[in-house]
Amino acid sequence: MDRFVWTSGLLEIHENLVTQQRGVRLYDGEEKVKFDAGVLLLSTHRLIWRDQKNHECCMAIPLSQIVFIEEQAAGIGKSAKIVVHLHPATSNKDPGPFQSSKYSYIKLSFKEHGQIEFYRRLSEEITQRRWENTPASQTIQINRGPQTGRIRAAGIVGIERKLEERRKEMDKNISEAFEDLSKLMEKAKEMVELSKSIANKIKDKQGDITEDETIRFKSYLLSMGIANPVTRETHGSGTHYHMQLAKQLAGILQAPLEERGGIMSLTEVYCLVNRARGLELLSPEDLVNACKMLEALKLPLRLRIFDSGVMVIELQSHNEEEMVASALETVSEKGSLTAEEFAKLVGMSVLLAKERLLLAEKMGQLCRDDSVEGLRFYPNLFLTQS
Repeated sequence: MDRFVWTSGLLEIHENLVTQQRGVRLYDGEEKVKFDAGVLLLSTHRLIWRDQKNHECCMAIPLSQIVFIEEQAAGIGKSAKIVVHLHPATSNKDPGPFQSSKYSYIKLSFKEHGQIEFYRRLSEEITQRRWENTPASQTIQINRGPQTGRIRAAGIVGIERKLEERRKEMDKNISEAFEDLSKLMEKAKEMVELSKSIANKIKDKQGDITEDETIRFKSYLLSMGIANPVTRETHGSGTHYHMQLAKQLAGILQAPLEERGGIMSLTEVYCLVNRARGLELLSPEDLVNACKMLEALKLPLRLRIFDSGVMVIELQSHNEEEMVASALETVSEKGSLTAEEFAKLVGMSVLLAKERLLLAEKMGQLCRDDSVEGLRFYPNLFLTQS
């Protein structure tokens, strides 16, 4: 504690506030001292401690006096601390709260937390050593009273000014980030227009373009996403919006459904559709409402909800009897199967595989064995051997 000197706490010229933390107690080595509740300020040049009740009680220690710092974790009934190891006090030191100390370190006890961020910022300042960049004629001096010719920033006013400058800088950075986002959205719109143009050219010149070129163009369009996604801005809100969205879903999902055996979980549909829509993302609620209209609009898809609550999209041509017969055949070939094994064999998600097996069980084609090893399905021999 004998390295601390009294100060007014005002920031000097070329000195900037880095961070501050309330509720900090000072220790002289391992011993508690009377300075038990104050605000600890870190500037580019000093550590400043000011009593929270008596603002006249203010002391500082130059960062150049610090050898190294270390963290001390909190314990039961003990707050986290930062241990600051110091160089020996100089002989011409200004007056301070202690004239001598048997310890070569102090402890900063953080009773209101915040020690992690303070430790990080203090480490940065010690590493950068910004106090060395101050011109010799304007080095930080400890204020011991009124002096003529001194120019310095006012304490609280100076702190507020620095915080305001940081806020303005942050606002500027946020504005620049949103400008970049706007440019990205403009570029995305250009790509959509390009995909639309290519689609129209394929329609107009169907005879002039070979089949291979058509396939290649269509693959480019698929990678670009939906050419003209249905949005609330273009189609309003409510029922009309969901109807138009349902029609668009029917157009983009039919091919993926045929590739996946005519059925997909709503989760897979959600991921597939939003990936294709790019920046015009769709909410889960809007997707469900649009899917509920598929059958009413006599589109080639429909929403189905299994007894377990699992929601899927399937083709209208999807035949339930064929699906059950296929499941029975696969299980009969293997003797018995779990949902995971069945999913691996038929190439679908475990969720849909389980629902297909449960449906076959419901129709009397399969029996279950539910044991500690899990749920396993067998052909229904009561039905086939009776």
